[in-house]
Amino acid sequence: MNPPPNILHQLMDVIEDRRQTLPENSYTTQLFAGGVPRISEKIIEEAQEVIAAATEDGASGRDHLIHEAADLLFHLMVLLGHQEIHIQEIEAELGRRFGVSGLEEKAARTND
Repeated sequence: MNPPPNILHQLMDVIEDRRQTLPENSYTTQLFAGGVPRISEKIIEEAQEVIAAATEDGASGRDHLIHEAADLLFHLMVLLGHQEIHIQEIEAELGRRFGVSGLEEKAARTND
């Protein structure tokens, strides 16, 4: 199954719209209301679920990992949206790093 083109961009646009309009009965609005502490709590929870799912065997384990990874990515994108960072900025940073050794890139950073 292939996702629609640029699904991450589409999702980011929805998250940004939620941040601006704060519709009632929106899970994303509830996360925004809790600020960084609430969103971070969800990211930690989802990261733990990703790690647990990664230990599961077989097709059901694989499917579970995909599901949990999507949850983690969604909550990370909500945090980015809360901080007014678009997924395109993350893509640009990854593009900047592409083809550079991770060890070289880390060594080139200052005070990280």
